[in-house]
Amino acid sequence: MNPEAELISGCLLHDRIAQRQLYDRYKNAMYTLAYRITGDFDDANDVLQDSFLDVFRHIDQFRGESTLGAWIKKIVVRRSTKKKRIVIWDNIDDAPVMGVNWGEDEINASHLETAILSLPDGFRTIFVLAEVEGYTHREIAVMLNISEGTSKSQLFYAKKKLRGMLS
Repeated sequence: MNPEAELISGCLLHDRIAQRQLYDRYKNAMYTLAYRITGDFDDANDVLQDSFLDVFRHIDQFRGESTLGAWIKKIVVRRSTKKKRIVIWDNIDDAPVMGVNWGEDEINASHLETAILSLPDGFRTIFVLAEVEGYTHREIAVMLNISEGTSKSQLFYAKKKLRGMLS
């Protein structure tokens, strides 16, 4: 039996050691995802806790159609988007952006992360799901209960806002 299957079996038996191992294996990646979507440390912690409670309550529903990590990621995305009500903007000029002052510094990973976090919730969520997590517009549309066209336009506007902030 592979290690993932052993963890799942242990969690199905409510084995606290297996639950802890599963949590330890995925907590950092899932927290990062939750933070990128919510833009708030406390909200990300709440999402992480609630998501793992869902994982342990519903592990019997994991069908193995994807990896366990992908299944957990979908739970985290759902929880994150519920935590932060997502506003879809029709006009890019109406969407607020927190001020980011780049000065004369080069753009590096932390600057880019700051810029992404300063995007409005809807832009940020779709940008993270599409560009960071690699979901398709169809998958995003299903997760967020929006149309594929809305997902595409929000990503377009998110990239446009980012280019404006980073130039």
